[in-house]
Amino acid sequence: MSRALLAAALLAVVSLPVCAASGDPEVGRKKSTPCAACHGANGVGVSPEFPNLAGQHVDYLEAALRHYKNGKRKNAIMQSQAASLTERDIADLTAYFASQQGLAVKH
Repeated sequence: MSRALLAAALLAVVSLPVCAASGDPEVGRKKSTPCAACHGANGVGVSPEFPNLAGQHVDYLEAALRHYKNGKRKNAIMQSQAASLTERDIADLTAYFASQQGLAVKH
């Protein structure tokens, strides 16, 4: 096997987890119904007590949900919501909220 072919095969294998990790925003929208009570239908919090999720970076949202799930971040409501989420759920939800229009900052 040539080095170029071997390198291409290795690159394909290494990139599979990255491709598999990306979520589906449309599926995430459907899964986000419970989130809407606090974070709004499109990820803009219903009051100042609840953070806006719309427009946040995927990696931030994923880390936050995983930390709620494993107890590293403490919030009784979010811990109970995140407890049953699968990695696929987290990927879909974060893809959805990241794809939404965040609040505009006016200067």
